[in-house]
Amino acid sequence: MNSSEKTPRILDDAKINIKLKISALWVTLMLLYIYVDIFMFYKPGVLRDILSGKVWKFEISQVWALGALLLMTIPALMVFLSVALPAKVNRWINIIVSIVYIIVGLGTTVGESWISYIVGHIIGIMVLLIIIWHAWKWPE
Repeated sequence: MNSSEKTPRILDDAKINIKLKISALWVTLMLLYIYVDIFMFYKPGVLRDILSGKVWKFEISQVWALGALLLMTIPALMVFLSVALPAKVNRWINIIVSIVYIIVGLGTTVGESWISYIVGHIIGIMVLLIIIWHAWKWPE
């Protein structure tokens, strides 16, 4: 073989199980939620409000903290549940939870003026739509 001839290289494109794809999308969403929330600490007045006991219009209390924890626990659990649940249940849980969190994402952007927050939630909604698409197209 002539050294000037190039041998075509074929890249291995391993098939990834749908459960792993969906789980990875939930991880992506959780990281996005974390970063969007962290970046919002830089918005003027946010830390002052937190130190005075308010988040948005809500008083910081044990009930508020529990609600916030539960709101973020569900997508965090979806990372595991997307891998562990049987396919039929998994498909519908991913579709239903994604729809709920699309509504949550839209609701939390109402009245928001910071573009980074809005764009972060738009990207999050896009991730959720990809989860729905993968779950809907679940291979037989």
